[in-house]
Amino acid sequence: FKEGNGPTDSCAAVSQIDRLQSEPESILKWREEQKEHLEKLDANSRKQEAEWKEKAIKELEEWYARQDENLQKTKASNRLADEAFYKQPFADVIGYVAAEEAFVNDAEDIFPGTEWERVAQLCDFNPKSSKQAKDVSRMRSVLISLKQAPLVR
Repeated sequence: FKEGNGPTDSCAAVSQIDRLQSEPESILKWREEQKEHLEKLDANSRKQEAEWKEKAIKELEEWYARQDENLQKTKASNRLADEAFYKQPFADVIGYVAAEEAFVNDAEDIFPGTEWERVAQLCDFNPKSSKQAKDVSRMRSVLISLKQAPLVR
């Protein structure tokens, strides 16, 4: 006859019982109190974890709802803006013409010493917004220094 949850050796079972009987009553009481205390802590921990999970799920659902609402508002406003733009005559060339006019207007305002400022306007100097794999910090610093102190001929 074998036991499933205990030592299989009968001598080991006897030695374990002898050890428990040889401990003082105060230590046995302390062990029981510690066991009960740890069980309470575990139960509280599980309860708190369940509450946190419920709260996180609720907050995540609210965040998704707000995101979806904002996305729907943005889509609607973009559709209205597109409809208004395309109702204009020659809408397909307006964007191209506007960009070309802005470029020509900027080209007409060329003054000596402003070349690097114009180049700097075309560059994005925010290192976080660039999604390039290459490091362009040296080029960025050169352009900024040229903008601040242009070359003298």
